Formats: sequence, C-alpha cells, structure tokens
Amino acid sequence: MDLSLLLRFGLLLIRTSTLVVTSPVLGGTYAPPTFKIGLSVLLTLVLVPVVPVPESLAAASMPLVAAREFLIGFALALSIRVLVSAAELGGYLVGFQLGFSYAGIIDPQSGVRNNVVAAMYAGLTTLTLVGINAHHALIRALAGSYEAMPLGAGSLNASMAGTIAAMLGAIFRVGLQLAAPVVLVLCLVEVLLGIITRAAPALNLMVVGAPIRLLVGLAALVAGIQVVPGLTADLVHYGLELAVRLAGAVR
Repeated sequence: MDLSLLLRFGLLLIRTSTLVVTSPVLGGTYAPPTFKIGLSVLLTLVLVPVVPVPESLAAASMPLVAAREFLIGFALALSIRVLVSAAELGGYLVGFQLGFSYAGIIDPQSGVRNNVVAAMYAGLTTLTLVGINAHHALIRALAGSYEAMPLGAGSLNASMAGTIAAMLGAIFRVGLQLAAPVVLVLCLVEVLLGIITRAAPALNLMVVGAPIRLLVGLAALVAGIQVVPGLTADLVHYGLELAVRLAGAVR
C-alpha cells in the first residue's frame, strides 16, 4: 500500500490546521470545531496536488518536520494576531481611563478577561480585516510559504529573537496609537478639573468629576474609534511581513 499520498496530506495538514486554529479571521477560538476542521481539510486538499514532498524524508526526522510545520503555521497566524492584540491593548487602555475596568468580561477571541472597550476594539479590528479580505492574503501567504519554506527539517535562525521583539514592539506602538486620542483628552480633563478645584475648593471633585470624565471620555471614544479601521488596513501588510520573517527563521 502506497502511503506517500497520506504522508503528504498529513504533513500539509499540520501547517494549514495551525494557521486556521490560531488565526482570528480564519477560525480562532470562537469558531465551531467542525468549521475549523472542514476548512483545514479543504485547504489541505487544494494544496496536495501542487506541493511536493521530498523523498529524502526519513521516519526519524518526522517529529522535527512536524514541529517545523507547526511553527511556520503559527508564525503566519501571528500576522493577524498582532493587529488584534494591539487593538485589545488600545481598547484596554481606553477602558481603564474611562473606569470600565471594574466591569470585565471574558473576550471570546482571546479567552481572557477584558473590559468592554477592549472587546469592542478587537471585534472592530477583526471585522475590518475580514472586510479588506485579509483572510485571502493570509491564504495566499500560506500557499506561497511552501515555495519559500518547503517541507523538510530545518533549524532555528538567530533572527527569530529580533522578529519577536519587533512584533511585541508593534503591539505596544499600535495600541498606544489607538488609545492616544482618548487618553490625551482625559489627561486634559484631569488638568482642568485640578485647576477648577484649586479655584473652588468647596467643589466636591469626586461627585462632579466622575460624570464629566465619563461624558468627555465617551465623546472622545466616539471620535477616536474611527481611526481603528484605517490604521488596521494600513498595517496588514506590515503584519504579514513580520510573520514571513518569523516563519523564515525556522528554515
């Protein structure tokens, strides 16, 4: 019995299923398992006729090949996860300044406790990625990765540490950019309230200041959230570039 076709399917399934399971726009943690399994198998069936499997693969090297395929698929998924995580960070900072951190919810995308603004930013970013067909670009990157990084055993490159640092830096930079409009406005409100308190010491700042912060913060949120789709669309190619560099570190 010729098991070459089954071996090819199994090896291709690792990279494809890892990408589908860990990428928010293809599957993520909130999609039904049957959908993720079906999409993984469908993409693998499309790739089987066009992706060659080296004949020199030995049975002893299969664990290394499988681990490399998993790392490449996970690296490609990080291109989208970086943008969503940056949006969550920006939304968390905004919600913290507005005082919404006391009412936390379980975000279905990340599985962690976030405030409602962080979940809203993450959901808006995911919808934007779907609207600009980022999932199509991700699938094209998956197909192109087999040409740049064919099946086989590989080794870790020293550039991996630098690429991971660049991804973490991108999360903090983009998160601060998304949160900056609301945070700056609320900082100005705090300064003005401090000046008013000095001018009128009898004024109860705890009673008067809270609704003022909330109203001004919500107005700034309405204005600032409009930059989320545009900034997300501009950074998709940068995220894919970082993901390709990270995947290339396991050649």
